[in-house]
Amino acid sequence: WGTAMVLSGRAQTVNSFFLWQAITAVGIGGVSAVGFSVVSDVVPPDRRGIALSLWAMAQTLGAGLGAGLATIFGGDNWRLPFFLVAAAGFLFAVLYLLFTNPTRRGEAEPELTAVYAAGKSYEYRISRADLRQLWARHSNRWLLLQRFFLALALGSTLWIPRWAIARVQAEGYGLSDATLIGNLFVFLFNIGGFLAIPAGHLGDRWQQRHPLGRLNLALIGLIGSIPFFILLYFLPLRGVVIPTNGSLFTVVSAILSSLFTNGYVALAFIVAFFGVSLFAAEPPNWAALITDLNLPEQRGTIIGLSRLFSATGNALSVTLTGLLITRLTAYFALPTNYAVGLALFQLPLLPAAACYWFMRRTLPEERTAVRTLLARRAQQITEQ
Repeated sequence: WGTAMVLSGRAQTVNSFFLWQAITAVGIGGVSAVGFSVVSDVVPPDRRGIALSLWAMAQTLGAGLGAGLATIFGGDNWRLPFFLVAAAGFLFAVLYLLFTNPTRRGEAEPELTAVYAAGKSYEYRISRADLRQLWARHSNRWLLLQRFFLALALGSTLWIPRWAIARVQAEGYGLSDATLIGNLFVFLFNIGGFLAIPAGHLGDRWQQRHPLGRLNLALIGLIGSIPFFILLYFLPLRGVVIPTNGSLFTVVSAILSSLFTNGYVALAFIVAFFGVSLFAAEPPNWAALITDLNLPEQRGTIIGLSRLFSATGNALSVTLTGLLITRLTAYFALPTNYAVGLALFQLPLLPAAACYWFMRRTLPEERTAVRTLLARRAQQITEQ
């Protein structure tokens, strides 16, 4: 994907740009699925919530940094951010190859401890028959469907920077200044995402005490975030005073100061913090749930399937949100049309939460079946 990013930055036509970006997406998707499987191989089940929260946080920070690079450097040279991201990808690929040990499949599973202690290994590989087995698990189907509905809501967040820019423009700033200020506000409002790490840890602890611990935490976080996000979209950012002729440091300092000097900004930050913090409990616990439900050799495939469901939901969401916001301009002025459109796209979170509710009946039994099969395989390997 790094090479495709470089070629994206060197593209001379729109068609070639989209081609290289499509190849980039395939590469990143492959790395994501394999990386997820590797994390589940090296981290024991009772610690996967926090480990996968760190994994998700790294991706979130990367996405935020990429957006920041585009905002800061893209205005003067749109190609430069692609080269910078590609360079980072090459660097970390080399570091991974040089400084990490080969991963043994399922080495962190308690059932396989005796296998590796005896100097043997877990050599099972996924087959076509496993694909039917993956789909036959009711909880897998609910988790995949949940990912589609979640993406149907999250895809709309691509328009959040435009909502923030419109909010700042409503205070009299030009498009160029509003773009920088609005994107910095979006970054600030996402600070609550760091609570994904303690949420992952809490999911681990709750799971040890209750067979539905992770599921309950993900469900509570998802439902609890909805009213905060809807409220945020309708909050104004009045009285924002940001120097537009200073350095980036001056602009950032003024935005941080407005948290303490501007009640509208402070209220928006508090509402966003609660909404994002609650939502942050969902991704790491969803990821830990899907590792619990699948054998080591199946996890890369099931996460790949989840990416397909997510990508479909995202594509629909981005397109439909744009069409809806455009249609709403006939009824609402800027930035209210963005607020109404984004608020309406919180509704898919309700069926996403319902998927968690319905899988409560099948999750404990199917998780136990997977652990039992893994233990039986381990016994067969050690007796050989």
